[in-house]
Order: sequence, then C-alpha cells, then structure tokens
Amino acid sequence: MSDRRKYLLLMGAIAIALIGTVLLAVPGSPIHKKPTLGLDLQGGLEVVLVAVPPKGHTLTADDMNRSISIMQNRINKLGVSEPEIRKQGSNQIVIQIAGIHDPAAAAKLIGKTAQLMLFDFENDLTGPSKDINGNPIATPSLYELLTQVQKQAAKGTPQSYYLFHTKTVKVKSTKKTTVKGKNGKSTTVTKPVTKTVVKHSLVSSADTLTGLLKPYGGKLRPNDKILKVPANTIVISCQTATGCLGARALSPSGSYYYLAQFFPNRKANPIPEMTGADLVLSGTRADFGPTGGPIVTLQFTNHGSNQFQKITRQEAQRGQTKFDLAGKQGDPTTYAQHFAIVLDGQLESTPYIDFQKNPDGIPGPNAEIDLGNGGSIGQAKDLALILQTGALPVTFKQIERTDVSATLGKDSLTQAWHAALIGLILVALFLLLLYRFLGLIAVMGLAIYGLFYYAAILLFNVTLTLPGFAGIILTIGVAADANVVVFERIKEEVRAGKSVRAAIAAGYGKGFHTILDANVVTAITALVLFLIAVASVKGFALMLLIGTVISLVTAVAATRGLLGLLAGFKWFDNPRFMGAQGQQTAKWLQIDFMRRRRLWFAISGVIIIAGATSLGVRGLNLGIDFKGGTQVTFNTHKAFTQPQVAAVTAQSGERDAVVQGRGTSSAGKYKQWQIRTRSLSGAKQSALSDDLRTKLGAYASGVKNVSSSFGHQIALDAIWGIFVSLALIVIYITLRFGWKYSLPVILAMLHDIVITVGVYSIAFKEVSVATVAAVLTVLGYSIYDTIIIFDRVRENVPLMRRQPFATIVNVSLWETIRRSLATTFITLLPIGALEFFGGATLKDFAFALMVGVASGAYSSIFIAAPLLTIWKEREPEFAKRKQFAPGDEIAPTVGGGRRRGKVDAGTAALAASEQSLASEPTPELVDVVTSAPSEPDAQARREKRRQRRRTRPHGRAR
Repeated sequence: MSDRRKYLLLMGAIAIALIGTVLLAVPGSPIHKKPTLGLDLQGGLEVVLVAVPPKGHTLTADDMNRSISIMQNRINKLGVSEPEIRKQGSNQIVIQIAGIHDPAAAAKLIGKTAQLMLFDFENDLTGPSKDINGNPIATPSLYELLTQVQKQAAKGTPQSYYLFHTKTVKVKSTKKTTVKGKNGKSTTVTKPVTKTVVKHSLVSSADTLTGLLKPYGGKLRPNDKILKVPANTIVISCQTATGCLGARALSPSGSYYYLAQFFPNRKANPIPEMTGADLVLSGTRADFGPTGGPIVTLQFTNHGSNQFQKITRQEAQRGQTKFDLAGKQGDPTTYAQHFAIVLDGQLESTPYIDFQKNPDGIPGPNAEIDLGNGGSIGQAKDLALILQTGALPVTFKQIERTDVSATLGKDSLTQAWHAALIGLILVALFLLLLYRFLGLIAVMGLAIYGLFYYAAILLFNVTLTLPGFAGIILTIGVAADANVVVFERIKEEVRAGKSVRAAIAAGYGKGFHTILDANVVTAITALVLFLIAVASVKGFALMLLIGTVISLVTAVAATRGLLGLLAGFKWFDNPRFMGAQGQQTAKWLQIDFMRRRRLWFAISGVIIIAGATSLGVRGLNLGIDFKGGTQVTFNTHKAFTQPQVAAVTAQSGERDAVVQGRGTSSAGKYKQWQIRTRSLSGAKQSALSDDLRTKLGAYASGVKNVSSSFGHQIALDAIWGIFVSLALIVIYITLRFGWKYSLPVILAMLHDIVITVGVYSIAFKEVSVATVAAVLTVLGYSIYDTIIIFDRVRENVPLMRRQPFATIVNVSLWETIRRSLATTFITLLPIGALEFFGGATLKDFAFALMVGVASGAYSSIFIAAPLLTIWKEREPEFAKRKQFAPGDEIAPTVGGGRRRGKVDAGTAALAASEQSLASEPTPELVDVVTSAPSEPDAQARREKRRQRRRTRPHGRAR
C-alpha cells in the first residue's frame, strides 16, 4: 500500500469520526445528545434526608460522616455527576445532584440502608404466611395480612407499626340479570350497578408509635387506622417480577407480603440466619448467569461460608424428606426448600437448594442473586451498587425534594465562552506565527482534538461545571504541546540538511517516543485518581485521562495524516514556507544552566520559605467547600433572578456566597432562595438579613449551619490517589529511563504543588473545589514537561560519550527550551484569557493555574534537570568527566558557534548533538515502544565519529 493511500484511509477514518461527532452535537440528528451541565450552570435536584436511628441507638457525628461518605460513593458510581453533599444541622443531609436522568430513582437509591438479610425461607415464615404443610403463602394485601395477627400483636411490644388510610369509594360495574320478555321468553341483559368498596392504602410505617404519628402532631387522623406487627416478626414484601412463592390470588398492585420470624440478636440460631456482615463487598458484582439472565454474584466471609453451608444443608435434608414422603414421585424441584435474600425488607430472590445435586448443602464462599426473566442488567447493577458501597449506619427518610437554580448566572457562562474563544484565537495566532504552515496544521489538529473531546463529554455523560469548562480550555492549550514537540524535531532535521518531507517523517518517528512517555505518565496519574478518588477529583481525573488519550491520537495520527496527503505538492518542500529554515535562534537562551544551579535552588527556596511562613501564620483561606458555613433561607414577594440576589449579597460583604433559587421558577426568576456563605457571627447574620429584607423584601428567613461539601474522606482519597500514582510513575520512569531519573521528576512535581499552595496562601485567595482541580492540573502539566526534557537527555547520553553530564543536560535544555517556552506560552494564553475575561470563579481558578504552570515550567528546567545532574555525576563514569567544564573555550572548529574568535565547548557540543540526532535513523514503532536503540548504518557511524572529533580540543582525545 502506498503512503498516500495509507494517509487517505487514515484521514477518511478521522472524517467519519468527525461526522459522528457533529451528529452528536447538532440538534435534530438521530443521535443528538445534550451536554449535562452542573449545578453551577443549570441547577438541579436537592434532596434533604433526615437520620432516623434505630431503637436504643443515639445518633453520633460518626454516623453522619460515614453516611455522607457512602452516599458520595454511591452517587459517583452512578456517573461523574460532581454532586454536592453536606451535613445540615445535627441530623440532616442535603444532596444536590445535576445530570441524573431519573431524580426519583437516584434519591431512592441514595437513601437506602442496604440492610441485607438471608433467611431459611420456609422454616422462618410464620403465621398466615405458612400453611400446615410448611408451604409459603403470599398475601396480596398487607392490610389483610396484618389484620389476621392483631391478637398476637397485642401481646408484648410490637415490632413495628403501619398506618393505613381507609377510604370508601363507589365503583361502577355491570351485572348480568335474566329478564322475561312479552313473548314469555327469558333473555340475559347487562345492567350498570354501583358498588361500595372500602380501600386501605398504606401511608407510612415506623418502629415506634410516636415516630409514626409525629408528622400528624401525635394524633390519629380521621379514617386512618394503625396495624401492629407482632413482636419478633418482620414484614417481607415481594414484587411479582421476582417470582413470589405461594402467590395464589392475583395482586392488583403487583406486590405480595409475608410475615417472618425476627430474632437478629439471638446468639443461638438467630433469624435471619445471615446478614450483610457475612458478605465480602468486593466480591459483589452484576453479571450474566448461565442462561443469559442478569444476576448479582455474592462472596461470603469465612463465618458466612460456614453458616451458608449449614443452612443449605438443612434445606437440602428437608427437601429430601418431603420428596421421600411423596414416594419420590414428580418433579424434585417441587419439594425443594428455598434460601431467601431480602434487601431492606424486600424479597430480591429465592433460589432453591437442589437436594439431589447438593445433599450436603452448598459450601460457599460464592452465591448469586438471580433476578429472573423480568429483571434487567440495570437492576442488577443498582443492587450490586448498594451492596458494594456498604450499609448506611442509620436509616434516612426524605423530608424534602425540590429543584434548585444554578449557583452562577448566565453572565458567568457567557464570560466563560468569551474567554474560551479569545484564548483559542490567541493560541491559533501564536502557532501560525511560530510555525507558519506547520502551525496551520497544528490549528487543524487542535480543532479535531476539540471536537473529539466534546464528543467524549457527551458519550461519557460527564457533568460539565464552570471549573471543568475552564479545565477543557486549558487542556486544549496543553494538547498543542505534542505538535510543538514534533515540529521542533522537524526544524532540527531541516537544519541538518534534510528535505522537508524527510524531516517530517523523521520528526514524527523520533518524536513519538517522547510524546508517548509524557502521555503515559500523565495518564497514570489520571487513571489512579479516577479509580481511587471521588467527587470533583474523580471528574477532573476522567477529563484529564480522556484529554490525554485524544491528544495522543490527534497529534500523531491527525496532523501526520494531513501532512502525508500534502507531501506531493511542490510548494511543500519550501523550508521557509514551513517555518523550518535557518539555524537555531535565541542564542541568548544558551546559558550554562547547570553551573548556576545553586542560584535556581535559592530562588525556589526563598519562595517556598515565604509560602511556608504564610501558611504557618495565617494558613489558607478555605472556602465553604472545605469549612462549611451558614445557610440562610428566605422568601420574597417579588420574583428575582439569581444575579440580582447575588449582587445584594456581594454588597453586604459576602462576595463568595453561593446563591440559589429554590422550587419553581418563572422566566428564570424565583421567590424562594437559599444563600450559603462562610460562617457568620450574629452581627453579620443580622446585617445580611437586614439588607435582604430592605432591598429584596425578604421574609420567613431561617438560618442553619452547614458542613463542607469537600469532606475529609474525599481529601484523603485524593491524597492517596496522588501517592499511588507517584509510586507507579517511579516504576514506569525506572523501567524506561532508570531510577535516578524518577526522583527528580517526583521532587519537581512536589516543588510545584508546594509553590502553588504557598503563593495561594500569600495572595490569600479563597480555596475552593476549583482550586483543587487547578492544583491537580498543575501536577499533570509538571510531569509532562519534565519528561520531555529528560527524554532528550536520555537520547543525548549515548551520542555524547565524552562530554560531562552537565554539558549533556545543558545541550538537552538548549535543544528543548524553545519547545518548553512555546508550550508554556501557549498554555498561559487561554489561562490569561480566563483571568482577564472570566468571572470571579474563573479568575480564582486561572490564578492557581498561572502560578502552577509557571512553576511547572521553571521546575522542569531549573529544578529537575539540576537534580538529575547531581545524581548522575556521582556515577563513576560521569565523575571522571566533571573536570571538563562546559564553559571552557576551545579553538573554532565548527561554523555558527563563534564567540570573539573562539567557540565554547557547549555550543560546539550543541551543533554536534544536532548533527548526531539528525544522522540517527528514524525508529520503527517497536523501537519506540521498547526504547531499543536503532543500529545506525556505516555512514551514520562515521558521521558520529567525525562529530565527536570536532568537539575535542585541537582534535585530540582527552
């Protein structure tokens, strides 16, 4: 296959993918999807849950904190929805979610207690739920079932209470009657009749009578009736789709009910025989069974396995006995006993025990819940999700559910779009100015990258928040770096005398391993954070991972395909048109970086000490995302927009307050409001309330304390994610470069984080969740930039066999510093647009990014490279070469490097290095992946020897 046809097929595949992307984004197309906007951009659902501790248990702060952690985990397993979860008062949890398709189902799933109970089904049933032969009876009406056991419930303390509402309704129906006609013959006719029917609907249930009647002022309403559940008895419900055993009458509601014994705290022979404590949560997952139906696999602990075998053995023995008494006639499964799996009082599955196949029971430790023919894989995933995330320590009841407005107005979104557009235009202009036609190719590649990125957001249903929007603008700037790496290599090849077409082929071939290493290290960080962390950290990690993969594809495939298709034109071989003519410019950048390393360390030390001092004296200005604060709720007679209320709040001195409308809206205006701000003293609360009352006519105000939405556990998860990713990065860099390369990478990254946090403390900027995303972005950027430089060092080491390591590093920096500066400038352009044209939230986000990116660029050159030099110069091989200072002047032997009639060794080494790099053959893909050095041909080896001789003073070896 010719190269042109290969590139044509490649661009055809990219074009098809772009068409699919456009169809995803264009309204009216069959596959159109809308982006899911976050709470700050479009509002969402707010659910308020109140904790209901069990009998004899006092609600603790640990109960609430653990519940918040579990709910956070559940929501994020539903998708990267970036929810806000915070504690309100002492016993309430407020959850705000954007991007969930079914709010009612999500709210129900969040609040489930996941109380798993496993019963020996037939043996544990009691009362009307079992006939004289021990067979189960499913009752279609809970009211009728409980009515039969009220005498037993009067003895002792009832287990629980159910409140029913009784209503008498008239139902129209028809009745057939026989009527005699005039001719004496009888005929049957249908006549309409009206019947009086008494209906009993379930209102609520509770463990105590006081709790049952509390919503109604402690009094029983007219037409309501309370039915008790006998002591040591529990109600188990069953949906028809589950397959309810013993269902003899049709249930209009599709639900059936059983009564079972309940002795959970009995040491000997407890009922239920097993609970969720006997389950290994990590071994629980949704799957497909042998018949193709959805199942949930379970894994038991050692105690659970023993108990499971004991119960199933007893069931197998009972089933065999029944079969024997029946004369061993008929289907054996008719006599089999069942193991009931009950979740939150609802029967999920009743698998039978095959006594012929398992006469001694099932040993475990594995079992499964079969959802049956009516179940779906989605239901299996939801059930597995509840079990995986563990049981809530207390029960929660939903007391309020309402819609809330966006925390930011349309003005903020407009500012973000303007900042994005200006930033992208600046990046495009810079690339065109620096690389001419290659810059145009880079702009086209970035456009493809942006479209693919947007498609990924739609396909993965990622909730897009304003900081996330800003992060996307940043990643587009960083994605240009891959093109910059390749284009700088192309310029080197052109300066070495190759044609433009040959230089492009060599630039992509030799630059690919550099891009690959940098992207793999960044992807490791993103992947670990995604797997370990939660909340906004998880969302950031997913977008970083997607962006890294897409940038690698577009930089290597899309731009290479475009250049490959254009290679046949005559104008294509013009170096000036391609911006690749002439010698390396900016000679003033070729300073001796390694000789001044103490100066670089001192500069960083001063900044770090200043930041540490600021942190020690006044710390960080933590926002309500971290510290919690005060929530003020109020109503207004007149409807207002979010920006109008936010303006009044800002005038009262609470510029960073989160303002949301609640309930229904009309043309974007609300009459119900809530404001969350930092903790306010009594005087400031009064001042804010007065301003709201005077300027907005606020009334019915209420004040509550709210906890942080970025909890302690989320922070720990993020920190653990960083540590795990660092360990993996050390392993990867050790395998690809050597262990001495890994330590400077890690230290440079830690340097950037410390600098960013310190400067944030000095500036006393408010720290929000957006700031965390910015710091994590800095982490990825810093690693990427350092790997690019170290890759060139690794490449130069075998080519500069007689040079001191400091000279090798200096030359490597000179060869990559244009790329580093260009990438930093390209990245800072969109960030600067965010800083100057964005709103308050974007400005804080952009500030952290500007500090971090500048620190990352600095540390790669002035911290990581000198640290590597210090490490490597301790090796015996390089210790011998230290006597040859990189700044020594030698006789002129190479053109272009003259300084007052002489050439310094560093400049000569740079020229020799570029010639040697150009003489290296373009590696194949296997060489790139394995990093195995390609064997140069004889002419290339001779050229290397000539270059080495030119760098020796007076042509003699040292």
